[in-house]
Amino acid sequence: MTTRVCKLIGAPVQDGAGRRGCEMGPSALRTAGLAEAIASLGHRVDDLGTLCAPPPRPASFPNPALKNLPQVAAWVETLAEVAFAASAEGSMPVFMGGDHSLSAGTVAGLARRAALLGRPLFVLWLDAHPDFHSLRSTESGNIHGTPVAYLTGQPGFAGGLPKLAATVEPGHVAMLGIRSVDAAERRALTDSGITVFDMRAIDEHSVAPLLRQVLERVRALDGLLHVSLDVDFLDPSIAPAVGTTVPGGASFREAHLVMEMLHDSGLVSSLDLVELNPFLDERGRTAMLLVDLVASLFGRRVLDRPTRSF
Repeated sequence: MTTRVCKLIGAPVQDGAGRRGCEMGPSALRTAGLAEAIASLGHRVDDLGTLCAPPPRPASFPNPALKNLPQVAAWVETLAEVAFAASAEGSMPVFMGGDHSLSAGTVAGLARRAALLGRPLFVLWLDAHPDFHSLRSTESGNIHGTPVAYLTGQPGFAGGLPKLAATVEPGHVAMLGIRSVDAAERRALTDSGITVFDMRAIDEHSVAPLLRQVLERVRALDGLLHVSLDVDFLDPSIAPAVGTTVPGGASFREAHLVMEMLHDSGLVSSLDLVELNPFLDERGRTAMLLVDLVASLFGRRVLDRPTRSF
């Protein structure tokens, strides 16, 4: 087993979501034993603490529905710098969120690192939603619905979010578990080049062959792989602590299989854990499930899995 240097970074972003509570996510993951679970598998864990909210960044965009744009823009700028620094020398940063707008910053910094290394960055987006709105197309105004469009260099962000040092090729983004797509997102995704495996694809083909396609492409191009895991990727019956629940998500075993395959591939270079809202949880069960999933990503096997009582 390859020993990793894992850097835990709390990113208590909640300005991009429509419901309060995600800022408690980093504390919940620590309480649920994230650092201990990773360390027990033989990896080194450096907890770099939780970031403080930066002062709002001047930002404007002609969509009156947008909420907290200066605050989110400041988080994006800050997290891009933090992610770039934390990914140096082969370290594996794990960002504990926080709503999904934080990925606009983390992936921006990781894309800059990949460009410096001369390697392509791939993104595996585990989510019920594609998050492919622009600042212009979003009707809710919740910026956590925009990061993939931003990171792949789509139009509709100038003046709102910081200019990217490096973008992610749309063909290097794969979405898994999608089951809630707005009309504007569907239109934008049609010719984008992004791979979208929705829940029907999982039902018809199962998770393994779909994920294997993604991993083979990353390996063939010697890419770095960032995994962005939204709680609502999971079925709400097993993971209730999210403000954007969509029925019909990934099952317990499907989610663990994804993580086990990712570990076996040896390709994952960074991770986001987002949209955990402890205020909506049941005795910490969602936070503990996320910790178990991360443990599978870092090498825990089926035969190693402890029995839990709730």
